[in-house]
Amino acid sequence: MSAAAGMATTVLWGGFALGLAFGAVAQRSNFCTMGAMSDIVNMNHWGRARMWMLAMAVAIAGATALQHFGQVNLAHSIYRRGASLPWLSLLLGGTVFGVGMTLSGGCANKNLLRLGGGSVRSLVVLVFMAISAYMTLKGLFGQWRSAWLDPVSIQLEGTPLQDASLGQALTAATGVASGTSMIAVAAVLVLALLVFVFKDARFRGNALQMGSGLALGALIVAGWYLSGHLGYGENPETLEQVYFATNTRTIESLSYVAPTAFTLELLMLWTDKALHPSFGITSLLGIVIGAALVARLTGAFRWEGFASTEDLKTQILGAVLMGFGGVTALGCTVGQGLTGISTLAIGSFIALAGLVIGCVATLKYLLWKAERE
Repeated sequence: MSAAAGMATTVLWGGFALGLAFGAVAQRSNFCTMGAMSDIVNMNHWGRARMWMLAMAVAIAGATALQHFGQVNLAHSIYRRGASLPWLSLLLGGTVFGVGMTLSGGCANKNLLRLGGGSVRSLVVLVFMAISAYMTLKGLFGQWRSAWLDPVSIQLEGTPLQDASLGQALTAATGVASGTSMIAVAAVLVLALLVFVFKDARFRGNALQMGSGLALGALIVAGWYLSGHLGYGENPETLEQVYFATNTRTIESLSYVAPTAFTLELLMLWTDKALHPSFGITSLLGIVIGAALVARLTGAFRWEGFASTEDLKTQILGAVLMGFGGVTALGCTVGQGLTGISTLAIGSFIALAGLVIGCVATLKYLLWKAERE
């Protein structure tokens, strides 16, 4: 096996292992961003939200450390590369995704976990989300996105910003070295998150949620190291330094909307020699299997379908919105809410804000509707 093939294989199997671990931990701890926001809106309970924020703090700290010590280059990621900041796509995409995941009762990650637990309903949601995501990547929705949304952006060329990250923004504002700015921003964010997370005595006493938050954040960091260091090397055909076995052809960590589209494409066009398994695809398979193993071991596995035709219509609508919103915003609750945020990309915070706005607004509408009925 050549060195290039070896690196690709490492990324593929490593992605599967990371997905397996993520699925197992998330299933055991009932990790769900939409559920966390629902807990806050309906019960003022912050337990699952604190678990998510702890994972976020670990991901930021770990990714910043990898960058600082020269193990990866996060500026190559889709969250920070490019000469513009497509703020409208990020904000609108995040908002649409937030609406969609609320209608579907969970984000892409949660539906993958439910699929592992025996939910046929989630399989339907994921298929429609994958179709919508593919249409947004390469089809009709993609034409709308590229024509109407992406052009509304902030151009970085001619500004002091080398890329659209909070570290670069601090450097441009103060003149401090970029490496120092990155560490300073990460330190402030991590400290603020940790203070908020651990000020709650009930959360401090919940070992499962604390351990799960730490583990999920660490898996995001491991994904960066896997694709950005172990999978980064010389292409023997072009003699260029490339990232092996990633769909974006650059450094990646865990994300679950676009990979559903790539998985569907691979299954439909299996004989097309130009298509190959990727980090995103194997990690997606891993999360389903990891969730299934935990569901079986804990006795939580059960077949589940739709409650009614109305439920089916609502779920499909939510799935289509998630596919469009997730691709337009460059990620989902994991892809932007953990992976993107860990790079300190300004766009990730914009997308996350849209996601929260869309989810909370839809939750409040559904609550209002239920009260009226």
